[in-house]
Amino acid sequence: MLNRIKSELLNIGLKFISVEEKIVRMILETAPSNVNEIVILPAIKIVMKKLLNKLQNKRNYGRVYNGELNGVKVSIIRSLVGAPNCAMTVESLKRCKTKIIIRIDVCGGIENETIPINIGDILIPKLAFCDDGTSPQYFRENPSLVNELDSISNPMGKLQNIFTGNKTVFISQPNEMLRELFLSKGTILFPDKIKETSLWTTDALFCESLDFVRALSSINAQCVDMESSILFLLGKIYNLKTVSVLSASDLPGHPKYDLLNSKEIHPDMENGIDNAIKLLINTLPMVKYTFEE
Repeated sequence: MLNRIKSELLNIGLKFISVEEKIVRMILETAPSNVNEIVILPAIKIVMKKLLNKLQNKRNYGRVYNGELNGVKVSIIRSLVGAPNCAMTVESLKRCKTKIIIRIDVCGGIENETIPINIGDILIPKLAFCDDGTSPQYFRENPSLVNELDSISNPMGKLQNIFTGNKTVFISQPNEMLRELFLSKGTILFPDKIKETSLWTTDALFCESLDFVRALSSINAQCVDMESSILFLLGKIYNLKTVSVLSASDLPGHPKYDLLNSKEIHPDMENGIDNAIKLLINTLPMVKYTFEE
């Protein structure tokens, strides 16, 4: 009886809001009007905590934290880990007044001869290989994307038979101007640490085997994460300006600094996160000025 009363009261309330607002309230636990035009999107707890410590004039609305960084109004929302979580958050932001989404987080670095990657480096992807499981669902719903995006054969096919998953891997890209802003400012602030990379997005953190690392090295992918491909893809679909600014937290496959196979944490891991946040704070006024209407 009590549950029936609750559901009836809830349905009465829902009659006064649109379906779009209902989605935002369901996922972000606040009204669309409480989300700013510029959104900072970390995934893991340590990055979220560091960002909130820098946020001035902080106010909290459900999962949304509003305030100012370097005089620029932003919303900080933790997407949580993985492409499905990121997609749900971006779907909510599409229904708000958000125009720019900046992902600040960590990623794994892939050792290679083309661009040496060290823990603590700040990596700014110029593209992302969509090997997550969420992107194919959006290709299904938006079939024209198949003809608009570049693709490759999954490099894992060179090392083993691919019985399931993505045999063809499409490529999504961030907003070019937004990426250039962070790359140019980063080159000034951290000339030896900032690197432009190709990134691979996966759903399976615990499947980063030596064969997986070799496959990524064969196509000169220098880093791997679990969110950027869907962020860039939805940015294209929904006309949102997106970028990822990532700190290399470990080196998958490395005998000493693979987080899943080692007891050691590199001393530069946290420094890299701090530097990525510093780059964000220093670049935000340029972002605001460049994209102001």
